[in-house]
Amino acid sequence: MKKNDLKKYCDHALQSGATTVKPIYTSSVITAPWVKWKCQFGCGGYDYSYCCPPDTPTYEETRKVLDSYRRALLFHIQTSLTPGRSRLLKKFRHSLIDLEGEIFKDGYYKAFVFLAGPCDVCRECGKVTGDACSHRYGARPSMEACGIDVFQTARNNGFHIETLRNETEPRNTFCLMLVD
Repeated sequence: MKKNDLKKYCDHALQSGATTVKPIYTSSVITAPWVKWKCQFGCGGYDYSYCCPPDTPTYEETRKVLDSYRRALLFHIQTSLTPGRSRLLKKFRHSLIDLEGEIFKDGYYKAFVFLAGPCDVCRECGKVTGDACSHRYGARPSMEACGIDVFQTARNNGFHIETLRNETEPRNTFCLMLVD
C-alpha cells in the first residue's frame, strides 16, 4: 500500500485530535448482520435520525461499497470522562467531514467518511418533524449504523479495544474514511 500519499491526511487528523490514524485495506473492514441489532435494541438514536437505522444501508450494501474501494483511513480517538468530552468528539467528527472534502478536492473523488455515534449536525433531526435532512453536506452515518463491526475491524488493524465496564474508563472511538 502506498502510504505516503495519505500521510498528509493522517497528519491533518492527528492535528485535529486523533490519537492514531492508520491507512488500511478495506478488505480488513468487517460487516455483519448482528451489528444493526445493537443499534435497534440498545441505542436511543434508533429511528431518530436519517443517519441511523433503519434509514442506513444494510450490512450487505455496505460490504458492496467497501469492496469498490481498496484503501481507507481508520481514525482512533481516545477520550477520558471529562466535562468537554462530547464537545471534543463533536469537533473531531466535524473535522473529518472537512477532511473528506479536502481529500475529494485532491482527486480522491470517492472519498467518504463514516463517523461514530448518532449524527449531531442538527439540534433535532428533521426526521423527527417529518422534514428532509437540511444538512446532507455534513451528515454521515456511523460505522455501526451501516453494519460495520467496529471492534473486529479495529482489532484486524492492530488496535486494542475492549468493552467498557464503566463510564470512567477511557473511551475508544473509531471513524473510517474510504479513500480509493
